[in-house]
Amino acid sequence: MYTEEFLNRLDEITLKFKTEFGQLNEAEIHHKPNAATWSIAQNLEHLILINQSYFPMIDRLRDKSHKKPFTARFGFLVNFFGKTILKSVQPETTKKTKTFSIWKPSETQVSEEILAKFLEHQEKLRQKIVESEDLLEKNAVISSPANPKIVYKLEAAFKIILAHEERHFQQAKRLLEIQ
Repeated sequence: MYTEEFLNRLDEITLKFKTEFGQLNEAEIHHKPNAATWSIAQNLEHLILINQSYFPMIDRLRDKSHKKPFTARFGFLVNFFGKTILKSVQPETTKKTKTFSIWKPSETQVSEEILAKFLEHQEKLRQKIVESEDLLEKNAVISSPANPKIVYKLEAAFKIILAHEERHFQQAKRLLEIQ
């Protein structure tokens, strides 16, 4: 149902990262135009950190150990949180948002071969999506890794992840233009 759509979008985004940044050397991928701007490498590390933070939550949904907070009982809140977060991470949303500290990339030089690590991570994300098809069909509700009281459907979580990746692809691509 949703799985194929998510996988196609993930494959498109992954290819865009690989094509756009695959030929960059370490200096180019780590270049920061100023202290307040993340490098391409930091954007990649941020995406890995945020996406991976969803994995344990999805695993708990799978093994039925996820404890839904009180807010999950209210469908209007579940839908509101999902729509609000999805809207905030859209690539065309120009308002900058501060990330939670758990998702901040390293301030020092991000590891070598960050693009290879990101591509490897994308395969793990792909597998999580494939394994979640039954959960998606059941309209499973997940808590945000940043705040367990913020809940939304797993479908919204995957949409958020993919839109967020696209947003950071655009952000990283703009860095190439100013190098």
